[in-house]
Amino acid sequence: MSDLLARLEATIQARKTADPESSWTAKLLAKGPEKCAEKFGEEAVEAIIEAVKNDRAKLASEAADVLYHLMVMLAARDVTLAEVYAVLEQREGTSGIAEKAARPGA
Repeated sequence: MSDLLARLEATIQARKTADPESSWTAKLLAKGPEKCAEKFGEEAVEAIIEAVKNDRAKLASEAADVLYHLMVMLAARDVTLAEVYAVLEQREGTSGIAEKAARPGA
């Protein structure tokens, strides 16, 4: 599955220099990081709604939108999947409760 995310990341990176009229990703990135973050938030809310409704098919579709828009938002701020994976690997094997308590300001 991570191969799919790596391919998607490469596609999003390639769209950074594409004509905004030729690609939704390019159009979104051209609007700036704030718009990318706003769109991610909208998609997250839509996924929450489908989770509450318990519609598996729609939730899967909205979750795909969330992943895509998360990756666009990351690209808008030049954060790579490798950086995200590194954080996840660092947290692996640690209780979520312990990890959260160890965060600065917790």
